Amino acid sequence: MKTPKFLSSLPTRADLVEMRAFLLLWSTQALSSLGSSMTAFALVVWSYEAEGSALTTALLSVCSYAPYVLVSVFAGALSDRWNKKAVLLICDGFAALTTLLTLLLLCTGRLQIWHLYALNALSGLMNSVQQPASEVTTTLLTPRAQFQRAASLRALSSSVVNLATPALAAAVLGFAGLPGVIAFDLATFAVAALTLAFGIRLPKAADSAPREESLLAAARAGLRFLWRHAGILHLILFLAGINLIASMYNAALPARTLPLAGQAGYGLVGSVSGAAMLAGSALAVLLPAPKRRARVICGTLLLSMSTENFLLALGRSPLSWCVGAVLGWIGIPLMNANLDALLRTSLPLEMQGRVYAARNALQFFTIPLGYLLGGALVDALSASEALGAVPLLSAAFGAGQSGAAGALLFLLGLAGTALCLGFSQDRAIRSLEG
Repeated sequence: MKTPKFLSSLPTRADLVEMRAFLLLWSTQALSSLGSSMTAFALVVWSYEAEGSALTTALLSVCSYAPYVLVSVFAGALSDRWNKKAVLLICDGFAALTTLLTLLLLCTGRLQIWHLYALNALSGLMNSVQQPASEVTTTLLTPRAQFQRAASLRALSSSVVNLATPALAAAVLGFAGLPGVIAFDLATFAVAALTLAFGIRLPKAADSAPREESLLAAARAGLRFLWRHAGILHLILFLAGINLIASMYNAALPARTLPLAGQAGYGLVGSVSGAAMLAGSALAVLLPAPKRRARVICGTLLLSMSTENFLLALGRSPLSWCVGAVLGWIGIPLMNANLDALLRTSLPLEMQGRVYAARNALQFFTIPLGYLLGGALVDALSASEALGAVPLLSAAFGAGQSGAAGALLFLLGLAGTALCLGFSQDRAIRSLEG
């Protein structure tokens, strides 16, 4: 009797032993990521309720991503030169310090929105060094034959975090308030940091960035690699466009859901999105590696862009939003897993830090721009009362900030669908399937 494909793709005991170090790092970092995500969720709710502005809330993410993007291309060169474990520990420790400072300001009654902007900007700077080091660390700890499985597990943990964050954050907020959420975040950081420091030994990486090479030359090396590999470059530019639309969506989501359904509705959409990602992650783990990764990436993003935005824009109830969340997020883990495996197998290990950093600068520079545009457009549409002046628009999307956010989400759906259809025909991206 022939073994089903999904059963043949399950890990054996030998696979688990081979991936032991990766699994230890992956599980503890996922726990720490849960704590950080809960704090971010709670601060979004705190800032929106305190200020009542989509732009003010969106600026939290702008301040995180803008410094990250600006220095990322140079930070990758530093990451290639430095000890990867030390980089991860220092960057995580700095992030924990900013979280602790937030807690102290909150407990003394001095926390203001500009404090969060400044602390998020400092964290973004550290993340620009940490992220390339994290990618190289994953490559070092993972046998090449296990790249697809490792990518699927990373997508799985991301989905679990997205699923658990709204419910856990809301529960802890109700029981212990924002200080309780932050305390949980700091506890999960301690577990991850101690495990990395004393429980994981990294293999020695080959020298990748000569110390006599200037930061500018190292940054140019990463950009030059992408320029010479058109398929990867075009894929990154495609994802930059997706990130612009996705970050505008994230800026508009609280303004769309909180006025109509409160914290419960906003949290429900996040939980259902996480559940959909968990289901997609299970598929990513169980299904065998596809032969055409680029096609999977384009197809899953098309499904997401052509469904969720429209259902959020035209729906007024959590039920329709949740249907959109399922359709919008179930394919994302498959996209992430195939993107991760495609890049990890295409990039030489000695270049990964610099190339990932160059990728970050190109692919993620649209995120702060999207948050800024999304928040500003929602506030501007709401203040202009343009929706109320056109009965058809107000009937379709509603009035006030929620209606303005709905109108923006509808436009984002049109733009995202057109972007996916256009890049799915890109010859350079299709060449990656070979």
